[in-house]
Amino acid sequence: MKWTIAIKRTALIILSAGILAVSGTGIPGTETGSAAAAPACGSGDHGLLRELQAKHSGADTAPLGFTDIQFLSASTGRAAGDGFLIGTSDGGCHFQKIYEGQWSFRQIDFINNVQGRALAGLQDTFGTYLISTADGGSTWKKVSEQPMDFERIHFTDSTHGFGYSQKSAYYTADGGRSWSQIPTPVNTQGAEFTSRTKGWAVVVQEGTGYQVMNTADGGLTWKTSLKAAAAYPVGGRIYAQGSQVYALLYGDSGMSQTSYSLYASSGGSWKRIIAMDTAGGGPAPGSGAAQLTTGPAGGKPGNMQLIGNSTAYLLGYSPAGEKVAVGRSYNGGKKWTNQPAVAGYDGIISFPDAKRGWMAVRGPGQSALLATEDGGATWKQKFAFKPTGQ
Repeated sequence: MKWTIAIKRTALIILSAGILAVSGTGIPGTETGSAAAAPACGSGDHGLLRELQAKHSGADTAPLGFTDIQFLSASTGRAAGDGFLIGTSDGGCHFQKIYEGQWSFRQIDFINNVQGRALAGLQDTFGTYLISTADGGSTWKKVSEQPMDFERIHFTDSTHGFGYSQKSAYYTADGGRSWSQIPTPVNTQGAEFTSRTKGWAVVVQEGTGYQVMNTADGGLTWKTSLKAAAAYPVGGRIYAQGSQVYALLYGDSGMSQTSYSLYASSGGSWKRIIAMDTAGGGPAPGSGAAQLTTGPAGGKPGNMQLIGNSTAYLLGYSPAGEKVAVGRSYNGGKKWTNQPAVAGYDGIISFPDAKRGWMAVRGPGQSALLATEDGGATWKQKFAFKPTGQ
């Protein structure tokens, strides 16, 4: 979606210390500023992004949608999309417009409530840039003038971080102004580092399948810790935090379906958690017994969230079935449970703790933010853009 936005800034909003501080003459999304009453908790979009949404409310236009969300706690977080960033500091009772402008956000990465980085594109142009904010997201500036080929980033503090393309991993010690490539094995199709020395890589072997390899010396040497046969290995993702490591290995895709396997490790050995065969994607990578033969929502795998040393969540979605759900484990993968589905085509999750989390869901004609307090068993809608045509 591409559009041109006329920006009129009447307020500067900074998410800081869990409080939305508003300065200026008016609160974004209201007509009269201080004279307007605060909207009731959970009462929809509160008029946010009024002009931008008007351009995407016709029958022949795509509605506004979320491309990424990040919650630092159950009450405080942000949701981003093409040309906008909104946030809440009271668990979704009220949302504020933080940014509206030229940046189309693809990923947001805040290390605290003020400092953040993002991968974003400029509307009507090609290329992805690394941008930064020091005021909670109200203003952004390029970290580098040149586009980057990163698919995702993760900063551990204001200066140190990692950048990833599908085949490579990079490290920065100066806030992203310069990057050094970390050596990864040949045919790497997904990597993840938890420190400058410790990392994992999904490696494709043509005609054989996958190897999951790990390094403890910053990529100088690698050793194989898991092998999984696959007829059509295309890539995967590693998720790691503390003693938890999960390998998500993709099979083939077809008929809006993707076959995949989810493996868990907590100290060297691997356990096959999910082996999802599909009619359109064929058999799941790997062999042997698995806890479950279907993933959450019985469809494609989305993103994962790891909390501490034992809790993990995986998003799953079925475009054809119009279902979205999460699966979870509270004991490092020893027991995995898929939770009930909600209506939607796809989504993104952000869980700041073991039970409370958020999900951005794209559904029929609209995009919404949902929250859970029971680990995904039930969800409540906290925010929704108006459906197309309304």
